[in-house]
Formats: sequence, structure tokens, C-alpha cells
Amino acid sequence: MRLRPIRTGLADCCAAALPTAAILLALGTIPAAADFRLCNNTGSRVGIALGYKDADGWTTEGWWNLSARSCETLVKGQLVARFYYVYAVDYDRGGEWSGKAFMCTRDKEFTIRGIGDCLARGYDRTGFFEVDTTEQRSWTVQLTESTEQSSGQVAPQYTPLPTPPAGQQKK
Repeated sequence: MRLRPIRTGLADCCAAALPTAAILLALGTIPAAADFRLCNNTGSRVGIALGYKDADGWTTEGWWNLSARSCETLVKGQLVARFYYVYAVDYDRGGEWSGKAFMCTRDKEFTIRGIGDCLARGYDRTGFFEVDTTEQRSWTVQLTESTEQSSGQVAPQYTPLPTPPAGQQKK
């Protein structure tokens, strides 16, 4: 006697394909990763402080400690601001990545609201460099070092890179 498969409808015939379809559908609805990342492309350990303005005003946060040749996500999720401000210090060789946007920091881990009167409030006044994310959903800053100075000292440089949307990352 030979058995024949019995078809009772669309759900029965495609039941095996449903888990795969559900996974593909779920992958299509997952929002693309959106973060502010910083990569330390130097041979030194670095400390990172970050400043930004959100709906509640200015905030500075620190310290993220990055080992040589590593990356860290500083802001998880979609970016809340177009401009972020970064200050970084090279722990091993000295030097810093700084700029002309002055904000409050301190030596230990911190989250500081407001950027005015840093010294009067017991904080350090530190120059941050500006990062214009051009309103991208995610952004990566690459810290590098330059040996092109005549004094022979390492002069840290930074290179901002937009992070490509998920699915468009180079392999």
C-alpha cells in the first residue's frame, strides 16, 4: 500500500517555511544600529570624555578607558544631537585630542550637567573638539596619531567617519 500526502490547506503545506519567513520578517523590522562610537587606533591607552546638548541642556560624561586599537560605543541608540564634543588623553605617551569648546570635567568618573562656571563649581575647564555628525543616525570617530611634528613628539589626530547603515558595512 502506498501512502499519499494529504493537503488540508495553505497553513499545512507551508508550515515548515513559516519559521524561516518569521525570522526574515523580524530581521526586516529590526531598526538599524545607531550609535556614537569611538575607536582608538593608537598604540596607547586613552581616556575619553564626551559632551553633548540634549532636551535638558548640556552634559559632559567621562571617562571611558580604551585600550590600544579598540573601539567603544559611547552613545547607544539613535543620536540625540547633531554635534558631539570629545576630549581624549593619551595615558601612555602624553598628549591629548582637544579643541576650543570648553566644558566641565573632573579626574574621576563623572556626569556633569551644564558647561558654565566649571572652576567655581569645583570642576576642571577642558577644551573639547567638535564632531559634526551631519545628522546621521550613527557615527564613528577614529583617534589616530601623527608623527609628522618636527619636535618628534606624537601629535594625536582624529578622523570622524560616518558609520554606514546596517547591511551596508564593508566586509
